[in-house]
Amino acid sequence: MKIKTYLSNKYIRSTLFILLGLLLGWFIFHKPPTDKNVSGWKVSETQNTIWTCAMHPQIRMNHPGKCPICGMDLIPLKQEIAPVDSDAIVMTEEAAKLAEVQISIVTSQNPVKRLRLYGKIEADERLIQTQPAHVAGRIEKLLVNFTGEKVQKGQVIAQIYSPGLLIAQQELLEAVKMKNERPDIYEVAREKLFQMKFTESQILSIERSGTIRPVFELEATVSGIVIAKMVNVGDYVSLGTPMYQIADLSKVWVVFDAYESDLPWIRVGDRILFTARSQPGKEYTGIVSFIDPVIDPQKRTARIRVEIQNEANNLKPEMFVSGILMARLSGGKSLVIPQSAVLWTGKRSIVYVRIPDTKEPTFKMREIVLGPSMEDSYVVLDGLREGEEVVTNGTFIVDAAAQLAGKPSMMNSEKRKNTVLHDHSGMKM
Repeated sequence: MKIKTYLSNKYIRSTLFILLGLLLGWFIFHKPPTDKNVSGWKVSETQNTIWTCAMHPQIRMNHPGKCPICGMDLIPLKQEIAPVDSDAIVMTEEAAKLAEVQISIVTSQNPVKRLRLYGKIEADERLIQTQPAHVAGRIEKLLVNFTGEKVQKGQVIAQIYSPGLLIAQQELLEAVKMKNERPDIYEVAREKLFQMKFTESQILSIERSGTIRPVFELEATVSGIVIAKMVNVGDYVSLGTPMYQIADLSKVWVVFDAYESDLPWIRVGDRILFTARSQPGKEYTGIVSFIDPVIDPQKRTARIRVEIQNEANNLKPEMFVSGILMARLSGGKSLVIPQSAVLWTGKRSIVYVRIPDTKEPTFKMREIVLGPSMEDSYVVLDGLREGEEVVTNGTFIVDAAAQLAGKPSMMNSEKRKNTVLHDHSGMKM
């Protein structure tokens, strides 16, 4: 009730209106002090402040304004004391966590690589022989008529009618009659039949019976599988004409294709465990006996040969096989780093090495020389020392920060010249 009484007084009411107007005017026209050192999330805006865009950090300006790309207000870039190494990039702990930056220690070890190789079964070239015709004439009969047929040494495989054979037998019978007077002619006649692959018993049979054989029976000189048939019945052949190719498959070659990048890992004497598609679950073990010194120009691979016994004939030529070779690099221990640590720039291979004894994550780009690669790591030939730490996750983010700061990075091997818009050695991401 007292408040209503006071407000009913016109003098008091007028005084309150005047005070309210003065207070409102103070709020409207009052300006804060010009000191720009404000606490909280803002940073002092000095003459050296660099302004950037939160969405496009590549924008660098020396005065506030709008982003020329998206139109957002530019914000001041946080500045800190420059690192000890002017080429190093400093990140805050928060930025490193957001970027999921991880590091690994450079270790020295005996590199081991698990090589997966693919190939096929081939006949041993040293066990492939050509069966020739031992006499000239016409093929009367073929007793081996198709490839893949198995033959035994001494088996009759063809019959050849040969006029020359008839003449040679007749000469032998004539020489037998003058054996005592002209033993030299007798020996020449016998030798002629020996050249036609007649055996001693066959020659003696002709001498005793006096009978001439009109057809020559061709016997296999080796045992094996016929892999090629080059003649047919009725063909005329000369002395030495190839008739069959016969392969002994009791021992075969397993030939793998190895990429040229894997060749430093493979040595003669290495053990390979392999399987054939036709025999799932069956494992074979072989030893590398030969590495082809010539690279296939089409496939860019070299042939790796393994020799294996095949008495049961389970491994057949042209079968596909796959093998595993646990290879060790010659030369003892080497420095090894994860593959994720390496950035490729054509001829250059770079990593980011953590600078030790710094309060906050600090990294510096370094060029290295790589050796052979493993499944998920590389051998380092030069550029790193055992015990150093390299970035293995978040590498591209660290490199992007280095590029924005004008430091040596994947895209520029030399530090850029100092400019307002590009070089801020004290920038902290």
